[in-house]
Amino acid sequence: AVANESGLNFISVKGPELLNMYVGESERAVRQVFQRARNSAPCVIFFDEVDALCPRRSDRESGASVRVVNQLLTEMDGLENRQQVFIMAATNRPDIIDPAILRPGRLDKTLYVGLPPPEDRLAILKTITKDGTRPPLDIDVSLEEIAHSQHCDCYTGADLSALVREASICALRQELAVQNAQSKKGEIKISRKHFEEAFRKVKPSVSKKDQIMYEELHQSLCR
Repeated sequence: AVANESGLNFISVKGPELLNMYVGESERAVRQVFQRARNSAPCVIFFDEVDALCPRRSDRESGASVRVVNQLLTEMDGLENRQQVFIMAATNRPDIIDPAILRPGRLDKTLYVGLPPPEDRLAILKTITKDGTRPPLDIDVSLEEIAHSQHCDCYTGADLSALVREASICALRQELAVQNAQSKKGEIKISRKHFEEAFRKVKPSVSKKDQIMYEELHQSLCR
């Protein structure tokens, strides 16, 4: 979204994909990413699961992860110019990232992305269902009511997608049963009862305990 709004080039890197068992290969992969970004500047480099790429270093550790962290630090603010190359990263475990990566001039701005509130859940449901057209919803289904339901507390975007998918499967099973009994085809629509059945099967992937832990982590990072 940032690259699209600003018209910049975009390079997406999944953290673990840069790691290699052979000595020097992981560092070279990091250098190649930054070289590609410099060649296509202005550019945004996005590291997903960055905690796998730069875990907290210790005095006794001297493995590949330490060399990768050192290479990342060198590329971020080394002698070479990093003009017009911007770095973003995402993680679920900011507490295990090496502190040097989070210092000013590197990944210095930390933004907490929490669970979506009811208004955002409604927007996500509308996007998933193409505003209620795919899969087709019956007239007794209200996406706004589903988004504000207590069942959706602690639901992530992935959970909402799983909810719609499970409701679709319930509708498909019912239609197949009707076809076998009556030997005729009808239009498959997802009704309220299908969502109620899906709610019984799809549980939140983030528990209340995890949510409290993330909130406490957010408070500690924003001090």
